[in-house]
Amino acid sequence: MEGARLAAHDIACRRGDRLLFAGLSFALGSGEALQIVGANGTGKSSLLRILAGLLRPYAGTVERDGAIALLDGNLPLDAHLPLGKALDFWARLDGVPLAAEPALADVPVRFLSTGQRKRAAVVQSHPREGGVWLLDEPLNGLDTGAVEALQARVSDHCARGGIAVIASHQPFTLDGLKRIDLAEFAA
Repeated sequence: MEGARLAAHDIACRRGDRLLFAGLSFALGSGEALQIVGANGTGKSSLLRILAGLLRPYAGTVERDGAIALLDGNLPLDAHLPLGKALDFWARLDGVPLAAEPALADVPVRFLSTGQRKRAAVVQSHPREGGVWLLDEPLNGLDTGAVEALQARVSDHCARGGIAVIASHQPFTLDGLKRIDLAEFAA
């Protein structure tokens, strides 16, 4: 993961006729993490999609070095399959073994709770661990133990030279975590 880098230069985001934020700039290098905070509707998820290259900024530029992994609310698993079989699909595609929690392997994805779906998404995204992790509300629906496990995984990712950008209303515990409040860039 050497050389992971993510920089945003004077980014602005417009959704419909509304300019959500403007003038946002930051730079992150290997081992760094940033938490994006702000009220609902201020553009946290839109910013992550801009950083991932899935949405064009209204203004500004983004520079990326390293693979990008986006974990958002969209679970890329077949809702009708049992979790174990849904994960097997990605294991075959990525050539990396994935294991569902034994108690959940036979449960159809559509019956998983919010927290179980979030944990499954973390497992599913594992083989595509990129230099830059973009995490959209990663703690929603997780119990205390799962929160601690995810924070430890992000800490380990950064310790190995990766970058993490976390959009979350909830406090995220990570040494050296930088913070940007989108309210400071409201247009």
